[in-house]
Amino acid sequence: MLSFSEDATVVVVHGAWADGSSWQAVMRPLEERGLKVIAAPIPLTSLTDDAVALRRTIARTGGPVIVAGHAYAGAVIATAHDERVQALVFVAALAPDEGETVAQVFYRDEPHGKAPQLAPDADGFIWMPDEGFANAFAQNASAYQIALSRAVQRPISVRCIQEPAPAPAWKVKPTWYLLAEEDRMINPKTQRFMADRMHATERSFPVDHTPLLTAPDKVVAMILEAAQATLA
Repeated sequence: MLSFSEDATVVVVHGAWADGSSWQAVMRPLEERGLKVIAAPIPLTSLTDDAVALRRTIARTGGPVIVAGHAYAGAVIATAHDERVQALVFVAALAPDEGETVAQVFYRDEPHGKAPQLAPDADGFIWMPDEGFANAFAQNASAYQIALSRAVQRPISVRCIQEPAPAPAWKVKPTWYLLAEEDRMINPKTQRFMADRMHATERSFPVDHTPLLTAPDKVVAMILEAAQATLA
């Protein structure tokens, strides 16, 4: 077993159309290697609300922390300025700079041909179309994983993607980025731009948008790399 501080914790943050259970296949392997893991239940109602929810979760931990975020949650984990946060891990994630919005970076490059058409409903929430899960959210997932993701999806408020981001913690904290080469939701060119801009330690793999489900070993390995570099 790797040696970490006994109170070291990995806080994982889900993206849009998901919840904390999307990290299930990553949690146990991290715990087996000596790390505590806790999921931050963000409401997906605004970037500010989600940042508050993340801070609330970090406050429940003790000792050093690594924060990992998937997709939209990249913008959320970038608000983690707490001094106990030792590293940030972005998994096919969006990383707006100060003053930018999630929408600006999401639409920076051309969409994939199978990317879903997204639009808010009458209440200002964006739902993933049913076919979007199999076509783009996790095209490499099993039929069961796709059906479950579709059944438990949580919509994201348009306010989340239109609110300008605050000064990001990735400018001052060690950062890792998993680039999903087969991502049909966030253009891999956009991911590379963000990873380069953050000066992140970058790891690129032929995985889809949601490797938490389809290639959890790659995600586990990258979080452990960050843990070894900052917590050991």
